[in-house]
Amino acid sequence: MKLKFTLLVALVCFSTTLLGQKLSVEKIWKKYEFYGKSVYGFRSMNDGNYFTQISEMDGNAGITKHEFTNSDAKGEILVSPDLLKVDGEVLEMDDYFFNEDESKVLITTKTESIYRRSFSATYYLLDLETKKIQALDDTRQPQTLAEYSPDGKKVSYVHKNNIYIKDIESGKVTQVTADGENNKIINGTTDWVYEEEFAIIKGYGWSPDSKHIAFLRFDESDVKEFNLLYYNTLYPDLYTFKYPKAGEDNSVVTAHMYSLEQAKTEKINLGEYEYIPRLKWSASSNKLIVQTMNRHQNNLKYHLICPIEGKIDSKIFYEETSKTYVEIDDNLLILKDGQSILRTSEADGYNHIYKLSFDGSVQQVTKGEWDVIEFLGIDEKGKTIYYTSAESGPIYKGIYKIDLKGKKKKLISSDKGYNDADFSSGMKYFIKTYSDANTPPVFTLCDNNGAELSTLENNLQLRNTLSAYELPKKEFVKFKGHEIELNGWMIKPADFDPSKKYPVYINIYGGPGANTVNDSWGGQNYMYHQLLAQNGYIVVSVDPRGTMYRGEEFKKSTYLELGKLETEDFIAVGKELQGYDYVDASRIGMMGWSYGGFMTTLAMTKGADVFKMGIAVAPVTNWRYYDNIYTERFMRTPQENASGYDENSPINFVDKLKGKYLIIHGAGDDNVHYQNTMEMINALVAANKQFDHFIYPNKNHGIYGGNTRNHLFNMMLEFTLENL
Repeated sequence: MKLKFTLLVALVCFSTTLLGQKLSVEKIWKKYEFYGKSVYGFRSMNDGNYFTQISEMDGNAGITKHEFTNSDAKGEILVSPDLLKVDGEVLEMDDYFFNEDESKVLITTKTESIYRRSFSATYYLLDLETKKIQALDDTRQPQTLAEYSPDGKKVSYVHKNNIYIKDIESGKVTQVTADGENNKIINGTTDWVYEEEFAIIKGYGWSPDSKHIAFLRFDESDVKEFNLLYYNTLYPDLYTFKYPKAGEDNSVVTAHMYSLEQAKTEKINLGEYEYIPRLKWSASSNKLIVQTMNRHQNNLKYHLICPIEGKIDSKIFYEETSKTYVEIDDNLLILKDGQSILRTSEADGYNHIYKLSFDGSVQQVTKGEWDVIEFLGIDEKGKTIYYTSAESGPIYKGIYKIDLKGKKKKLISSDKGYNDADFSSGMKYFIKTYSDANTPPVFTLCDNNGAELSTLENNLQLRNTLSAYELPKKEFVKFKGHEIELNGWMIKPADFDPSKKYPVYINIYGGPGANTVNDSWGGQNYMYHQLLAQNGYIVVSVDPRGTMYRGEEFKKSTYLELGKLETEDFIAVGKELQGYDYVDASRIGMMGWSYGGFMTTLAMTKGADVFKMGIAVAPVTNWRYYDNIYTERFMRTPQENASGYDENSPINFVDKLKGKYLIIHGAGDDNVHYQNTMEMINALVAANKQFDHFIYPNKNHGIYGGNTRNHLFNMMLEFTLENL
């Protein structure tokens, strides 16, 4: 078989070399020849006319200050490497944060990831006036989530699940909480499932007057533990953490308020709830917004919390309900009037911006049969909101402005494709990131009307590299789907001949919260798909029912039955492709990661007569094994919806498998546990089904590090060439 495979690759290489340079997995995932540049370390300064960024200075990192209207200039050196010297060595700066009046800088060093978003780091405090630098903690033990108080006199941080406050002038450290304990009590940050599913790791915040800290406390004593083995030593290391699976106990989460003047903590009364997904102070008044949610996640309450004369006043000023679930995101902005907030909601069937007043009144700002994607900010003086939306279609992302009354809407991104914006303070300028399906990102500086003032990075070097390969264009297409038309894209071989028959490789995700069909640059994955096209494959992707930016009904149609409608759509697309004149109907395969691995595995079982090959990376194989916040949002609990779980778990349909199936997992995956693959293997063996399997020791859900990605994609390429 090895000789046969080598000859096949040689023949394919010969036939495609004539069309341009030959791609390889090594060029993509080892040499990183197609890795684009970006603009990083950007911080707008308070006046909105200047920004800072991390800049290289003689091999070390420093911070420079630039004028928005003259961004091409070298800029003023604000922090030189000399200011970052500790014990004769220059600190390796990972990130930096200013205090409120920009007289001090918090320097982050030695950052180490814990899970997807959480981290530990060693912090240093730099006073720009005195040029003095000091460690946040004299023992230099790792902390997390450090930040200056609004008055710049103190710094708060979390260490070993407790909150601390350091007085900068005196050096005195106050321990706010003392009951923090690993796998039991967490103060100021969040547990694993909040981090993963509510995308929140910072569980505390300062009041604007620097007199109070509001924080979350997690009691995860009753949450069941999950164990991971890491193979680094003679005897593998056991890592144990709290992971609430579907239907199991959550952490008991409570909100608290610490008064610095009274050195006292009080619990905030929020009534009955299961989750506290967000807490956020107003920037201008001592008012705190706390969101609470029930376990079904279909009832969201907004609490207004005001610490007044030693007492904590609390009231619910708005409540949102849904027949399915209410989305939680960061589209929450408290206005300076101290009387209202901006929030997005799907109340009218599409995701739109609403103004919610503390007296209970509601005003809808944006309207139409399209979804707002995210807030970018508000110019309160000009009463103008900036946001991104899919108004031009679900595959596009545009930048818009609109006034608070819902009038004078204007598109301020000129090119159709995918646009993002990072605005300056005061919303005078923004850095725009633009790309489309076949164009690497371009970073430009714009004014708030969208006029481009300068180009910060055009990725010309990458464009020149790509030009030598004569790559075919990614084309957007429509598929009929099972019941409704679906968006898709297709890459055909550069020498495509409609009179010939081609195998089809379908790359999928298909789950809630993420689309694969976007008019945006796909980076390394795009290049891998081009590699497949060079090897004679048509590459396809499609967004089934349950995906984003086509309104609430389309997105939530999969409620209580994750996998059912999506699988019907993928099978329908496979059958439609079989009818194309230029497709080899017997050679259609799929590949997916995470939710996409779940979809691939379902399609290979329920759609066994359509798909010849499937590659499932880190797949969920039974939703009973996944965390409760994500799973119950869409499925409720297994106790309530057993049939929804069982009838759409591929583990229960392995007897239908016919094609070549490869399942891959990282043994250190804290998110989709390797348990999913182990149980799938048990079911396959019991059904006497042959399959291929590969495990990456110690690797998490991303399966990366060192030569890992290069090895992974080479393996998937070889499996595809041999079996599709």
